[in-house]
Amino acid sequence: MKQAADQIRALLRAPATGDGPVDLAAIDPRGTPGLPEKRRGAKAKSWARERVTELGGDLATQQEMLYAGAQVDPPADRRVLLVLQAMDCGGKDGTIRRVAGAMNPLGLHIRAFGPPTPEELRHDFLWRIRRSLPPRGYVGIFNRSHYEDVLIARVESLVSPQVWRGRYDEINAFERELTDSGYTLVKVFLHISPEEQRERLLKRLDNPTKHWKYNPADLDARARWDDYQAAYAEAIGRCAGPDAPWYVVPADRKWYRDWAVANILAETFADLGLGYPPGNFDVAHERSRLLDA
Repeated sequence: MKQAADQIRALLRAPATGDGPVDLAAIDPRGTPGLPEKRRGAKAKSWARERVTELGGDLATQQEMLYAGAQVDPPADRRVLLVLQAMDCGGKDGTIRRVAGAMNPLGLHIRAFGPPTPEELRHDFLWRIRRSLPPRGYVGIFNRSHYEDVLIARVESLVSPQVWRGRYDEINAFERELTDSGYTLVKVFLHISPEEQRERLLKRLDNPTKHWKYNPADLDARARWDDYQAAYAEAIGRCAGPDAPWYVVPADRKWYRDWAVANILAETFADLGLGYPPGNFDVAHERSRLLDA
C-alpha cells in the first residue's frame, strides 16, 4: 500500500510555479495515474473500491491515534486538514463519504463553505475559515475553502483584481501559520471534464431525488468554464508550497478519484509517524486492583 501511495503523491502533486499557473489542460480528467498496470481493464473499478475499503481501516486507525495523542497531558498539537476544491459536480461530497466514511465521527470536523453570510462579509475573507479550523487531534475536511476568494470572487468580479491578486500572498502566509502550529495540510483539486459535468448534471435533472442538489446557477458557472479553469490553475500554481502541497486528482472516474485521495491521505498519515500514547499509570498495579475488586 505504501509504495502505491508514494507513487500517487509524486504523480499527482502540482508543481509550485511561484508566479504562474499550472497547466491543467495537460492533465487528463479521465486518466488513472499510478494505477497498477495489472489492475487496469474491466475489473479496475471493483479492485479500486476494495482497496479503498481496506485503506479506510488504516485511515480509521491513524485518525484514532491522532485523536488519542490530543487526550494526554501534555497533548500533541497535531491536526490534519483535507481541503477539497472542484467545479460543480466535481465529487467533493462523494469523496468525503467514500474516503472518510470509515473514520470515527468523534474525531472528524467537516465544514462546507457556501456564499459568505452578511456577518462574514463584515470581516476579512479568512475570518470564517479560522473559525472553522479543526481542534487538535481532529481530521478536518473543508468542502470548498478560502480558495473560493480567489476563484468565484475573481471570475464573478466580486472584488477588484487588486484585491484578489493580493490574496495569494495572504493565503500562503495563513497556510504557513497553520503548518508551523501543527497542522498537516492536504489540498486536493478534483479535476473533471466539462463533458463529465454535463452527464452528472443531467443525472440530477433525471432523478427527482437529486433535484435538491441541482442549482440553475450551476449553468451560469459552467458557461464560464475556461475562466474558472484559469482561476484554479493560477491559485494552485501560486499556493502550492512545500508544506502545503496541491494534488490534482483526475475525477471523471469516481472509483479512481476515491482510490487516489485515499492513498494520498494514507501516505500523509504515514509521514506523521503516529502511535498510541502510553498510559500515565502502572499497568500491572491497575490490573491487580481490577482483579481484586
